[in-house]
Amino acid sequence: WAKPLAAARAAAGALADKREAEGALVVESTEPDFRFDRRGHVVSGDAQVQTESHRVIEHLMIAANEAVARLLSGRGVPTLYRVHEPPEPSAVEHLVAKLAVLGVPTPPLREQLPPSEAAAAVGAISRAVDRHVRKQGHGRRGLTTLLLRSLKQARYDPVNLGHAGLHSKAYCHFTSPIRRYPDLICHRALLSAIGGGEDAPRRSAMPEAGEWTSSRERDAMLIERDADDIARCFLLERELFKRGRETEFDGEIISLISAGAFIVFGDSYQGMLPIRKLGGANGEWWELDEHGVVLHGTRSGAQLKLGDPVRVSVERVEAPRGRVDLLMADAVA
Repeated sequence: WAKPLAAARAAAGALADKREAEGALVVESTEPDFRFDRRGHVVSGDAQVQTESHRVIEHLMIAANEAVARLLSGRGVPTLYRVHEPPEPSAVEHLVAKLAVLGVPTPPLREQLPPSEAAAAVGAISRAVDRHVRKQGHGRRGLTTLLLRSLKQARYDPVNLGHAGLHSKAYCHFTSPIRRYPDLICHRALLSAIGGGEDAPRRSAMPEAGEWTSSRERDAMLIERDADDIARCFLLERELFKRGRETEFDGEIISLISAGAFIVFGDSYQGMLPIRKLGGANGEWWELDEHGVVLHGTRSGAQLKLGDPVRVSVERVEAPRGRVDLLMADAVA
């Protein structure tokens, strides 16, 4: 296996360099890996660590998806493409303004950013954010979320509109036909194109299939997110039972709203710190800035910023709702 693995490693490295040079997004994310006992109780939920082997597979899968999409597009075979349209220039400008408030240096933008340059600008910004996070040692979750919210949502479409996030002119989902219906459509389309004994998908059915699969994907993401929250709550209750309700955790602010701060803490738990719990005896009131990235204390001048490290304790856990209410363990400076 040594020679094939060495070839795959070299190919993946070359593909990674090429995508970075072309301005593809640099985004790191983690997903929980939950484990259950024989009775169905969640017993662990470690964050998956992306290794080099994951990255090799990822780059080769992207290359396979692009190859299939190019072939089908070139031959005009009906299929579903994975489409990610470029961001609006105004969304990129707002992103830069938010990052400036947070002290994150970003590449300069042209005064009137053309739509054709918006995707490349976000790619450059993503690399600047990655460098900033590595230097500071915190803020990745919150800043990555901020970056992704400036983008349009990817979807399935019968028209090849390209994938801005990957900086790809033709892209489809082909590599997971056992879990995604769009991949199965792409397999049937490819088999028809190369004489594999399948009929091409009906062109007239593709618009509805694109809308339906995109909708189902969004529904599945919401269900997955809720299920993760509930599983984390059961794990947190188990840990608090062992360590005590007064246990304090190191955390990081990943999102802010006018009602409070969402915080990831401990091994990957998530909860909300309501502003009503920050008032204190002096009647402090907190206001969200116009960019939605800083909560200001109107009396003390204290601040809570997106990406800030914090120390919290748990006030309440509602596992069936996937909800955790937090308290600030340290005074806000």
